[in-house]
Amino acid sequence: MQVNKALLASSVVFSIISKPTYKKVNYVYNTNKKNNYKFMRKGILGLGLFWSKSTSNTSNEIQEDVNICLEKADKEFDNGHYEDCYNTLIKSKFQNDVDVNWRICRVLYTMAKDSKYDQSYKKDLIKQAYTIIAYELPKSGDCSAVHKWYALILDAKTSFEGYKERIKHLEKIKEHLDFAVALNPNDATTLHMLGEWCYQLSEMPWHQRKTTELLFYSLPKSSYEDALEYFLKAESVHPRFYSINLLRLGSCYLKLNKEDQAKYYLQLAASYPAKSNEDHQANKEATELLKKLK
Repeated sequence: MQVNKALLASSVVFSIISKPTYKKVNYVYNTNKKNNYKFMRKGILGLGLFWSKSTSNTSNEIQEDVNICLEKADKEFDNGHYEDCYNTLIKSKFQNDVDVNWRICRVLYTMAKDSKYDQSYKKDLIKQAYTIIAYELPKSGDCSAVHKWYALILDAKTSFEGYKERIKHLEKIKEHLDFAVALNPNDATTLHMLGEWCYQLSEMPWHQRKTTELLFYSLPKSSYEDALEYFLKAESVHPRFYSINLLRLGSCYLKLNKEDQAKYYLQLAASYPAKSNEDHQANKEATELLKKLK
């Protein structure tokens, strides 16, 4: 099972995007810079534009071609070749295919998390992703990945629109994560994100919650018990798939005064093989929390 660490690396709620430290880069998708955005919209919204070319193929032949395209794009994505992945998908003739479209959203979302791009560029990437996924949602509501990426991209979109908009859409974000899990109960990443949604709300100080509700909207209710349930489900689906999931399990048990269980998961998190900055951070935080248990 492939786990998208780039996806997990961003908190579903209240994540803060760091200030840009790089100059704005040119679009990488099309060598014809002036026509880049038109090219995207044409690919996204031009229903049947490319599909008509394949009408002579049988459905099996078409599906085989789609699978080849998806396999190539997934390999490029897993290897971190995001621009190549995008071009493979957007230049294909299968842009009425839901599995092509949510993958386009995935790569746009992932690129928007890259610190080398400035905020304006990131915002444009997310807008483009939202256009695609919002178009796909009504006609592909039975696809788990569509709900998952709608939730993530809506969260990213509202992060550019201000704190009030993020608060306003919190319940909608969880609603689509719930849909995603209902359609695919064995998706560890979505289960973890639901746990993170609950955990971050539970972590919010009482005074911040009251101020937010006074100025904006009522906040959804959640608890460490709710978060723990999701983190445990994620772990049962894919044991030790993610250092932060282990850290969160330990933290939840600590919050619930269950020190033996907390120690078990914190030790796993502290000794987790560090292959990324996140893993190093999980190692560090777990080690600090373990000191409190001695």
